[in-house]
Amino acid sequence: MFNDTNNVAERVQAVFGDVNERAKNTIERNTRIAEELTELGRGNVEALVASTKVAARGVETIGQEVAEFGRKSFEDASAALKSLAEVKSPTDFFRLQGEFARSQFDALVAESSKLSETVIKLAGEVAEPITNRATVAAERVRTAVAL
Repeated sequence: MFNDTNNVAERVQAVFGDVNERAKNTIERNTRIAEELTELGRGNVEALVASTKVAARGVETIGQEVAEFGRKSFEDASAALKSLAEVKSPTDFFRLQGEFARSQFDALVAESSKLSETVIKLAGEVAEPITNRATVAAERVRTAVAL
């Protein structure tokens, strides 16, 4: 009977010892995963902040370019009005007016093209930190799940 008690005690110890070890391993694994996810979230926020900074600088640059174009257009219009006021014949008036209209149209097309290129470039620059982070995040999640 004493032997049976020892056998039972050994079996109970083996079962609970194994459960304790598995529980310990599970807790350690879950702790590592939680730490990894916390770090992952922190990195995501940092990427978003970096992207927002790029966007803010880009919008500021675009605003300055648009303001400069508006200022130059106003100066050109003022100069054209002075020239038109000094003409002596209707022929000269319409010639100058046509030249001014063409130059303003060409300037508008050029500025629009430049602005479109700037916006497309900015969109890529804004997306870059987030895209890079998404790649890193996907790899880290894959690694964390494999733990």
